[in-house]
Amino acid sequence: GGQPRNVQPFSDEDASIETMSHCSGFSDPASFTEDGPEVDEEATQEDLEYKLKGFIDLTLDKSAKTRQAALESLKSAFASKILYEFIMERRMTLTDSIERCIKKGKSDEQCAAAGLACLLCVQMGSGIESEEIFKTLGPVLKKIVCDGTASIQARQACATCLGVCCFIVTDDITELYSTMECLENIFTKAYQRDRETNGVSSTHNTVLHISALLAWTLLLTICPMNEVKKKIEMHLHKLPSLLSCDDLNMRIAAGETLALLFELARETDADFFYEDMELLTEKLRALATDGNKHRAKVDKRKQRSVFRDVLRAVEERDFPTEMVKFGPERMYIDCWVKKQTYDTFKEILGSGMQYHLQSNDFLRNVFELGPPVMLDAATLKTMKISRFERHLYNSAAFKARTKARSKCRDKRADVGEFF
Repeated sequence: GGQPRNVQPFSDEDASIETMSHCSGFSDPASFTEDGPEVDEEATQEDLEYKLKGFIDLTLDKSAKTRQAALESLKSAFASKILYEFIMERRMTLTDSIERCIKKGKSDEQCAAAGLACLLCVQMGSGIESEEIFKTLGPVLKKIVCDGTASIQARQACATCLGVCCFIVTDDITELYSTMECLENIFTKAYQRDRETNGVSSTHNTVLHISALLAWTLLLTICPMNEVKKKIEMHLHKLPSLLSCDDLNMRIAAGETLALLFELARETDADFFYEDMELLTEKLRALATDGNKHRAKVDKRKQRSVFRDVLRAVEERDFPTEMVKFGPERMYIDCWVKKQTYDTFKEILGSGMQYHLQSNDFLRNVFELGPPVMLDAATLKTMKISRFERHLYNSAAFKARTKARSKCRDKRADVGEFF
């Protein structure tokens, strides 16, 4: 019976509730197409856009926790839905919010903002609008990447964002070279440490060096061939030193980069010759058969799997073709350049990768998939299995997997280590 209160439309609690209740729906594109009664798609889209407008407003909130929650919610939505028209109308507002959060936010907020910037460019694709976004955010990202006082996590996220956004939007060769130089200045410090300590030790900077190296490698795949030759001459004899790093992810990043450099070198020159080939293959073979007991089994298996492929690429010019399924389509990853590109965007989009491969014009152009395949409702319905059939299939697969594992776990059987 008291007087009515003025209630804020989005408080800290509301932001966290909104984040929890809607991110789960955004995280899996299949959640929009589950079996059930038909819904009014136009009303659902309006409802989604209304919530997203609220999240965009919350990126300007005074509370850092609220801003971060809003950024994460927008990331989840952008990763799982194509929202080109909605974003086009608000791209400058979003760009300003991201810039402000990267400049003034703390570590977690900067990471979330950098991640959102990647997804914003993925949604917009390569065009004038994306170039405007990168012109605004590029200098800010470079400043954080090179700022020794910023947190390592923020610098790592900004390095990845810088590489991905430059890959998507830039047609300016000068900007491409400038961005690559910025990233080189970061990961080449790992070479210097190797010279100083005769072995690359694991430090808190390693994660930054890995992100910078992978972002640089992504940009190398779109460089002109004369520039590729220069970069190969500059780095091919230095990269093997990173294979001695204590950090597994650094060893893997260096190995995969080496495989990609060899692939590009042989494309530019069929008679390409590497002087220290014997020493390099010896190192790669040691990593592909590593049995050190002080390393975790999971790490050893992952390392051996990766370096078997790297060794085949360097020695035999071979690549183990992988197939990616998305909807009714299939894509074959048949080279290291394609693998590097796919892995990068999969890391950014997460579970939304398949959806974007089906619907995102930019990604389809990158992987040469052609225009999106348009399927009518009747065709989609015939392709979709019911929940009951899905349940039966999962049950059968579970039983078969359990039986196979039981045999492997039988202590009476003398079984070695399984790969």
